[in-house]
Amino acid sequence: MFGSSKNANRPTMSIDTLVGAKTKIKGDISFSGGFRVDGHVVGTVISDGAPDAVLTISDQGSVEGEVRAPHVIINGVMKGDVVASERVELAAQARVHGNVHYKVLEMAAGAQITGRVVREDEPRKQLPKPEAKPEAAKPEAAQSESGADFALEAKIEPKDKSKLEAKRV
Repeated sequence: MFGSSKNANRPTMSIDTLVGAKTKIKGDISFSGGFRVDGHVVGTVISDGAPDAVLTISDQGSVEGEVRAPHVIINGVMKGDVVASERVELAAQARVHGNVHYKVLEMAAGAQITGRVVREDEPRKQLPKPEAKPEAAKPEAAQSESGADFALEAKIEPKDKSKLEAKRV
């Protein structure tokens, strides 16, 4: 619609690693590129940080543990938190038992989430450190036209609360 492609934000769908339907893996996994789970994984699954990394859990697949990748596509069972820095796609048979953190979420009718759904905005920008405050001005002694000594103290506050006090020394 409006001249843009629906697949413009999606990475290419190549599969570099496949966990077969009859395979069960216990342990943490780090991957790059496309990673498809048709079997069962127990452990943390984390991409190496490449922006085009895609984790796909098929309708036969399941993962028990935390998942972290830029793009996550789920059509199977996920027991644990999903943290996607870019996009999460939940297909019709997706069953997520955990929190889903995302930037863009696509959820088909029939997909289920038992947990929180949290939109992650851009990383918070660090504000510059405030400049050091100049040392407080010490009252200076002055003389009036009559020759009497007095101290002048000024407090700079918001416009409606500013005060100027003069004291005899």
